[in-house]
Amino acid sequence: MTVAAETPLRQRPVAKTAPIQLNAAYAVCRSITRASAKNFYYGFLVLPRRKRDALCAVYAFMRQADDISDDPKLSDAEKRLKLEAWMEAFHAIDSGKPTDDPVLLALSDAKRRFKIPAHLLEKLVYGTSMDLQDENATQATPGQPVVMYRSFQDLYQYCYHVASVVGLVCICIFGYQHPRAEKLAERTGIAFQLTNIIRDVKEDAAMGRVYLPAEDLKQFKVSASDLTGAPDMQLMKPLLMLEADRARDFYKSGIELLNYIDEDSRPALWTLVTIYSRLLEKIAKQDYNVFGEKVRLTTGEKLKVLAKGFAKRLQ
Repeated sequence: MTVAAETPLRQRPVAKTAPIQLNAAYAVCRSITRASAKNFYYGFLVLPRRKRDALCAVYAFMRQADDISDDPKLSDAEKRLKLEAWMEAFHAIDSGKPTDDPVLLALSDAKRRFKIPAHLLEKLVYGTSMDLQDENATQATPGQPVVMYRSFQDLYQYCYHVASVVGLVCICIFGYQHPRAEKLAERTGIAFQLTNIIRDVKEDAAMGRVYLPAEDLKQFKVSASDLTGAPDMQLMKPLLMLEADRARDFYKSGIELLNYIDEDSRPALWTLVTIYSRLLEKIAKQDYNVFGEKVRLTTGEKLKVLAKGFAKRLQ
């Protein structure tokens, strides 16, 4: 009787401490996501709390990896080493070692709760390093932006690692039963990333990178250097229309995916797909001129979508 009475007393401090640490860790991840995820955060808000927290942990983990890969003070070799160390730190924590890093602590908990495969998280980090690997890139003239991918098939593989893998992690948290959800999530991620690529053509070119495939540039007689100034929109519009039409086809998978995820997650996915697809249509309404002020949905436009998302959640 004495042993049975004493055991709970010895365990009590551990039981109290872990939730406090986790709550603080998730709070940090929510803050990072709220500050940085300009579009994704609106979709996250429609989710039940436990799923929203898990996605914030994943986003914060990705944000840290992105910040490493974009750090101008580091060489590419140093960035790769830091990314490897970041992933190794997660593996250590996931295997049970203690940590005071809130992002890794929250991610490890989310991975366990929602059975997120470790290889998907590894692919997330790999995706952030792909811009550092230019062995497939072509640079016609020194000083021009680098055309990162020769064909749309090559670009698809890039989009898969930086966006589709995110979708595959998301559906682990959303909840799904049918394996078809995985292919649909992959294709939805492609739609999101193509939209980003179209919107950010000017910004990316200024950073020395062109994600539009070389074969498409050649087809429409557009050079990499054309993207750094004020290009001829008679040439640019058909090129960007091609990429937008591809994105629209992939967005159909996002709508179909709604039928394959848990009911309490459908409003969130609907919100995300609607925000991104409306961004694409806003670009189209501006005749694909993405070379002036950055095209984005206003906060008001996003809030209208969010309100409809909440209404769907209450139905």
